[in-house]
Amino acid sequence: MPKQRLTKSIVDKLRPRENEFISWDESLPGFGVRVKLSGRKSYVVQYRDRVTGCSHRMTLGRHGPLMTFDQAKRRARVILADVLRGADPSSEKLARRAAPTVKDLCRDYIERHAIPNKRPRGVQDDRRMIEKEVLPALGQMKVASVARRDVETLHLQFRDKPYRGNRILALMSKMFNLSVSWAWRADNPVRGIPRFPEEKREHWLSVAELRRLWRILENHPNRRSADAVQLQILTGARLGEVLKARPSDFDLDRSVWTKPSAHTKQKRSQHLPLSEPARELVQRRIIDLGPEAAWLFPGNVPGKPLSEIKRFWRAVTEEAKLEGYRRHDNRHTYASHLVSDGLTLEIVGRLMGHVSPMTTKRYAHIADDPLRVASEKFVARLKS
Repeated sequence: MPKQRLTKSIVDKLRPRENEFISWDESLPGFGVRVKLSGRKSYVVQYRDRVTGCSHRMTLGRHGPLMTFDQAKRRARVILADVLRGADPSSEKLARRAAPTVKDLCRDYIERHAIPNKRPRGVQDDRRMIEKEVLPALGQMKVASVARRDVETLHLQFRDKPYRGNRILALMSKMFNLSVSWAWRADNPVRGIPRFPEEKREHWLSVAELRRLWRILENHPNRRSADAVQLQILTGARLGEVLKARPSDFDLDRSVWTKPSAHTKQKRSQHLPLSEPARELVQRRIIDLGPEAAWLFPGNVPGKPLSEIKRFWRAVTEEAKLEGYRRHDNRHTYASHLVSDGLTLEIVGRLMGHVSPMTTKRYAHIADDPLRVASEKFVARLKS
């Protein structure tokens, strides 16, 4: 391997030979310039690992406007000095190149956390946010290099859709928490980013609206979907729990519905007392379906339960003139009327299947209504 005291002018004059070669610098051992058959010149540095004794060669960059001779030599001095202090720049470079990306983080989040711990609907929602929002913005970035500003930039794109933006932020916060526990980075760049203000979307029906909806359901020819919604209203259950219910889940002698843990959001079984109208509805369906029925609300696909009633619900709410009233709002209607009738938040929370009392706290202001009525009764005595 030829050696000479390299300068910019000497590097400029180097010409390709029959084979690729490296001209090494006499004044800085380990620094050289490689000349390929095409005439392309690149600066290299070569060193021996002081621990393993292995020889490593690194390419610093191509000779030209983006890397001058002086820049390359200064860079080589830094690398060789690091080697003397026991570092291995080549291995560190390979490690940086192999470091996980946000795309890797998203994949492992789905496989290691979402699928084992979340319901299929939740996994589906996470996949949709990852594919449509997270990956296009951050997918190719290294996990360790994502900064708070990168996350803020993505979040701010949804200032006009605060619910969506906050759900994406919550998803990324969980993913980066996992990346910290997996030692992929030292901190969570999402921490401290403020969420957008959200207006509560809970909507419950007045007595008149509820009666109007109920009459439509009672007279609707699609008894399967109508019965499903009526059972939801009578029990305050989640629609998914209703649609996945099996006849064997109901003890009609005791008027109890046992929801399997696989069907509940909290992943634990729940025993729900049935009112007489709810018990009669379930009994009627079981009689109509026959003893061999696997599902209380069988779907169109043999062996599967009814999975969706969007079109039915849209038609029913339009007929009842309930604009913006969602299927999940039936739970809010159920809870709000119970609280308004004087039941404690603890009892309502147990009926709703809430694990945390804080979840039921959203109905606390309604609990003031019976207290206000009682207070008015006392005032009435003063005026009589």
